[in-house]
Amino acid sequence: MSNTHTRSFTAGPEHIDELGHVNNAVWVNWIQDMATAHWEAVAPLAHQQAYIWVVTRHEIDYRGNIAQGESVNAVTFLPEGPTGARFDRRVDFTNAAGKIIVSAKTTWALIDRASGRLMRVPKDVAAPFML
Repeated sequence: MSNTHTRSFTAGPEHIDELGHVNNAVWVNWIQDMATAHWEAVAPLAHQQAYIWVVTRHEIDYRGNIAQGESVNAVTFLPEGPTGARFDRRVDFTNAAGKIIVSAKTTWALIDRASGRLMRVPKDVAAPFML
């Protein structure tokens, strides 16, 4: 159980736009990949089967980029506990020099899988991510 989750991404030809670097839409996909991977790594199976997270907001700062073949290290963490049904998440991507080149604050809402309805984040669902 951990408040942080890390992973690296390497830009392939499918990620590159006409400017020769990773397209902004790819960064959004990588942000979602980070959130999903963190949930799957930390949440108990019972929680994964009972709940679904949906994004309600992305706030992204683009301060740099990478080209095909270059890699970034990504770290995601939850800076504070949930508010009602919502949980904010940070994702920072650093280049080979260790500089943060893309930083995102995303807001996720919890859905009860059985009812399809929005619900408050239970303390036991948040707890493993707050260590």
